[in-house]
Amino acid sequence: MMEDTIAAISTAVGEGGIAVIRVSGEQAVPTAARIFRGGSNLLEAPSHTVHYGRIVEPATDEAVEEVLLTVMKGPRSFTAEDVVEISTHGGYISVKKVLDLVLRQEGVRAAEPGEFTKRAFINGRIDLAQAEAVIDLIRSKSDKAFSIALKQVDGKLSRLIKQLRGEVIELLAHIEVNIDYPEHDVEEMTGKYIHEQCNLVIAKIDRLLQTASEGKILREGITTAIVGRPNVGKSSLLNALAQDNKAIVTDIPGTTRDVIEEFVTVGGIPLKLLDTAGIRETTDVVERIGVERSHHALNEADLILLVLNYHEPLHDDERQLIEQLRDRQVIVIVNKTDLPQQLHLDRLDPALAPEAIVKMSVLHEEGLEQLEAAISNLFFSGLLETADMTYVSNARHIALLKQARQSLLDAIDASTSGIPIDIIQIDVRTAWEQLGEIVGDSAGDSLIDQIFSQFCLGK
Repeated sequence: MMEDTIAAISTAVGEGGIAVIRVSGEQAVPTAARIFRGGSNLLEAPSHTVHYGRIVEPATDEAVEEVLLTVMKGPRSFTAEDVVEISTHGGYISVKKVLDLVLRQEGVRAAEPGEFTKRAFINGRIDLAQAEAVIDLIRSKSDKAFSIALKQVDGKLSRLIKQLRGEVIELLAHIEVNIDYPEHDVEEMTGKYIHEQCNLVIAKIDRLLQTASEGKILREGITTAIVGRPNVGKSSLLNALAQDNKAIVTDIPGTTRDVIEEFVTVGGIPLKLLDTAGIRETTDVVERIGVERSHHALNEADLILLVLNYHEPLHDDERQLIEQLRDRQVIVIVNKTDLPQQLHLDRLDPALAPEAIVKMSVLHEEGLEQLEAAISNLFFSGLLETADMTYVSNARHIALLKQARQSLLDAIDASTSGIPIDIIQIDVRTAWEQLGEIVGDSAGDSLIDQIFSQFCLGK
């Protein structure tokens, strides 16, 4: 299949200014030459040149579309193969006509999800960690997440992993010398060397893992449930954070009947906001279903924004909610501070830290900066730096780093226990292979297929 020429639409489906059809493989340029009419001979076109003309039916020369056609010859292309990108007018019909015509040419088939990036990996232009970062780049929900993904696409994480593998292979070579040449009595030196080298690599893995929770949050976002009694301002808060009227806001209690989802970025941190139905006892069947869904969202959330009304005394429902959320990540938002105070803050649960209580007037957009600071303090200790740090954010990478760390600890324990050195070699080699699986050097075909199946068509 790697010898086939593949084609797919690489831009989002729908109407737009332009759409791009990508063709990659040995037959990319000859295929384009058969259906393109312009002032250039594509078969002789230099690499990285753009050509204006028309896509035509080869048999009749009937024009199908007016296009710009870009030729990029391997290995200086995304896939490291010959690539042609056809830029057409954006629209369902024009794109479909050109793609259908390309796919009717001999030796060309439709690309599978992620197959262009997979070819870039198999052809050695990028490693597996860089390929996965392409997905993160596309799915980035904030500037910081984009910055992390861009550094990983550029190979910053890969270079660090390869450096760690280099240090482990040095240790492995030292061990194998002792296995192959047992007449050299250097067993004591080998034990000391194993400890030093393993601890050195473990320390570097630990530094990477320290960024894991922050990196994972920036990559995937924080699932955040906005909860509280009806009419305390939950939907208004969602609209303020989203900077759009996503939820209906009225003075009528129980307006929100279902969970509304919206992705927003607060202080550079991506939040998946869940605006829930007001939690209260109700005889309304539909509202009761909404309240049940609110409790479900509450259980699933990483962060809860509990909204209270500054203009009302604390209700029993709210006391129960605060008690229920005692061991959760909670920020209490005291809303409607523009109205006379009726809520006694000193009667809130003493377990709530002062920094976890934010006074706001969502109506007047007051207190949003304090909310941003409270979220940042809760998840990042107030510090969030991406400029010089190498973040690890992918769950697969985190799991493999932890496994490699444990393998090196096993090697240290084995060395201390007097276990034969050829057994210790197994633990060290396992750590080397686990680190290699991050960048794809020791990844199996099934894993590679699974990773690239997550990509969209045309990427």
